[in-house]
Amino acid sequence: MTTTRAPGATATTPAEADSAATPADAGTAGTGADGRPGLLEVDGLTVRFQLRDAVVQAVTDLRLTVHPGELLAVVGESGCGKSVLAHALLGLLPRNAAVTGHARLRPPAGEPVDLIGSSERHLARAVRGRAVGLVPQSPATALTPVRTGRRLLEETLRAHGRSRREAPGAADRTAAEVGLDPADLDRYPHELSGGMAQRLATALALAPDPPLLLADEPTTGLDRPLVDHTLDLLRRRCDAGGAVLLITHDLAAARRVADTVAVMYASRIVEHRPTDELFGTPAHPYTAGLLDALPERAFRPIPGHPPMLTDLPAGCAFAPRCDRATDVCRTPPPPPPRAPGRAACHHPLTLGAPA
Repeated sequence: MTTTRAPGATATTPAEADSAATPADAGTAGTGADGRPGLLEVDGLTVRFQLRDAVVQAVTDLRLTVHPGELLAVVGESGCGKSVLAHALLGLLPRNAAVTGHARLRPPAGEPVDLIGSSERHLARAVRGRAVGLVPQSPATALTPVRTGRRLLEETLRAHGRSRREAPGAADRTAAEVGLDPADLDRYPHELSGGMAQRLATALALAPDPPLLLADEPTTGLDRPLVDHTLDLLRRRCDAGGAVLLITHDLAAARRVADTVAVMYASRIVEHRPTDELFGTPAHPYTAGLLDALPERAFRPIPGHPPMLTDLPAGCAFAPRCDRATDVCRTPPPPPPRAPGRAACHHPLTLGAPA
């Protein structure tokens, strides 16, 4: 297993500290599972947290591909592992995390990078911010408290090529782009409301113009007009050739802007489909339950509770809550492939079952 290090941690050996990114496997180089080049290809990503008396199975055998121009939404209930996915891709997990699998980043310029195999030094210098931007779920705790928003944003812009003269104007334009009054940049993080801090964090992630953006609940604390503004901003980035991995519990947000949706339950992707197909004809009973819980639909909650990630069943984790479960559900169904189109279910509601 490869243990990820917290930001700023010292590498375990000098060789590791100076290592370049691990190249992508030759057998899959250049294309996603559907034959098209993938900007991000995640294969078999698994994350475990070792506690004193238990192991948290946070992410299990996750497979996804994000293409240039695509907005992929990962949805699911709180605690299913969505945010752990984003932090694993950037090496931002604590020391008790063990990560296996591959996450290959294929930037428009430069060599492919295995994000899981790269050293902390390489991730910090060449990946975070430059190749992959992150909108954190809790921006108030991610912002440096002793710097104003303007200083944070101008420093970010200057670190990515803007001159000292250009940075102030670029900071104002970036703030306005995310719906933040440029005058509010002169405040410290503790002087900002939750929604303002969220917009500042989004501006910091967008400022370097990374090819891939990981947006972890980017609409937290925003009112409805700003939610729509932020979602449309993400959509425009994809329409211009960028890519976004949107992590959200907001199904309406996913439906509004996503090209494809991956549904996560108890650490696993259980369905991965084009957005219109998933909302129109869900294949997995859990997906159907999520949709039926929406106020504009049946407004009917899913019975029962998600399992503890320290005590997942050997088979399908949703089986105890599923009225279609049979004995075969005691064995786990194969996960969906990286390309959208199938569900991980022995008894799907529609087409899209494992072969």
